Amino acid sequence: MHGYLWFVGKRALQLLAVIFFGVSATFLVTHLSPINPVESALGRMTARSVSNPEAIVAMRAALTELYGVDEPIWSQYINFWTRLVQGDFGPSLLAFPTPAMTLVMRALPWTVTLLTLATLITFAVGNIMGGLAGYNQNNRFLKAFGLVAIGIQPIPYYVVAFIMLILFGFIWPILPISGGFAMNVTPGWNWPYISSVIQHATLPALSLVLVGFGGWFLGMRALVSNVVTEDYVTYAELAGVKRTTIVGAYVMRNALLPQLTALAMALGTVFSGTVITEQVFNYPGLGSLLIDAVNAGDYSLVLAVATVSVTAVAVSIFIVDLLYPILDPRVRAE
Repeated sequence: MHGYLWFVGKRALQLLAVIFFGVSATFLVTHLSPINPVESALGRMTARSVSNPEAIVAMRAALTELYGVDEPIWSQYINFWTRLVQGDFGPSLLAFPTPAMTLVMRALPWTVTLLTLATLITFAVGNIMGGLAGYNQNNRFLKAFGLVAIGIQPIPYYVVAFIMLILFGFIWPILPISGGFAMNVTPGWNWPYISSVIQHATLPALSLVLVGFGGWFLGMRALVSNVVTEDYVTYAELAGVKRTTIVGAYVMRNALLPQLTALAMALGTVFSGTVITEQVFNYPGLGSLLIDAVNAGDYSLVLAVATVSVTAVAVSIFIVDLLYPILDPRVRAE
């Protein structure tokens, strides 16, 4: 037990280091960008109306002081971390004066739901089908399934998203192609709203699943193909153990452990795919919010989205990392 606690402590320090360097890198990228957030905000404010030049000057001075963009970058960096530990990212220039964190918390449940649903379905379907294909190597259906997985796996997320959009939005229009729910339903715990959310999430989730399951399928099939040659599998078959027991308890259970490591490594990639997919389907998640913030030069909102995203992915990897020694008794928590 003491060894495992020491293992958890080391991983926790690594988690904090990943979050610190990830957020710091985002801060530097945003503040080295040629986009001036104050001028971008003034441009949006004055685009639809003629403003008094004196008012524009006063507004520019107020926004410059509010965001501290006239200070040295090291001073901005210290101020940023001071506000961050308090959970304050400042107001969003894109939706001034709404706090940036308020916008993030509105979009976060959409992305978490989409990412969790797509990841669980992809991981489960890919590993189950890959395990069966590795054990039943002469099955024609599983061979055909493998060919489909090989063909789809290299396709980028956005290509599959556009194919889904054209196929089910225009050629065979059976699913909504934009937004998070229908405009004529009232948000809440009622069936019209829940069913509308499910319908609008189907295409984004399906595009992520189609691209992601191929990698899990191919990886699991290769692992199982090696495991089935082990002596304990051969002995179990000769002893008359049920095939379902052999596949589930002996083969797939042992082959699944390396896939958990791959899951931790793939979470960041899946999140980047979610960003692109949300933009294609105009899904109201963190991805769409991040793109809008980048285009508007909204430092506060970009940093809020990036901080939450880096923290969420790092914590997910941390949880998977902690589960590995528990699931595999061969691993020593040193």
